[in-house]
Amino acid sequence: MTFNTRRSLLALPLLLSLPRAFAHGEQHGKTGAVVKEQKPWGIAGEPARARRTVDIRMTDDMKMAPNHIDVREGETLRIRAINAGKVLHEIVIGTTDDLKAHAEMMKKHPGMEHDEPYMAHVSPGKRGEIVWTFNRPGNFEFACLIAGHFEAGMRGTIRVSPKP
Repeated sequence: MTFNTRRSLLALPLLLSLPRAFAHGEQHGKTGAVVKEQKPWGIAGEPARARRTVDIRMTDDMKMAPNHIDVREGETLRIRAINAGKVLHEIVIGTTDDLKAHAEMMKKHPGMEHDEPYMAHVSPGKRGEIVWTFNRPGNFEFACLIAGHFEAGMRGTIRVSPKP
């Protein structure tokens, strides 16, 4: 078995773990009931519990501004992604390792279909949002995982401080 074959087989569980599907560029808002699954970086939040909104501007020079967010453990945050560019962008929250693995999959399968409450796909000139409860302290990231965007530096950090 070649190295690339082993890598592809190892990546298969990640691909299969993306059950609710839509094509990048086809759907840009959440539809139906949000599945609340605990992740290392938190869980899908209730919009009514969000007391703060952070706007993140995404541009075609592969920048996200701001590129850092400070959050308190237990805080529900509305992250509003604003695509100020002319191409599709997305924002995905996760651990560094999860985002790197997902970015690699996106390079191999650029039309890969998926939709999770910790991601928003945003057409040019449009807005999308994520409502997320950061119920675990730690350092996490957000990024655009469209092929080539992550590698070009389209990412930022989230620091979740523990409850006092």
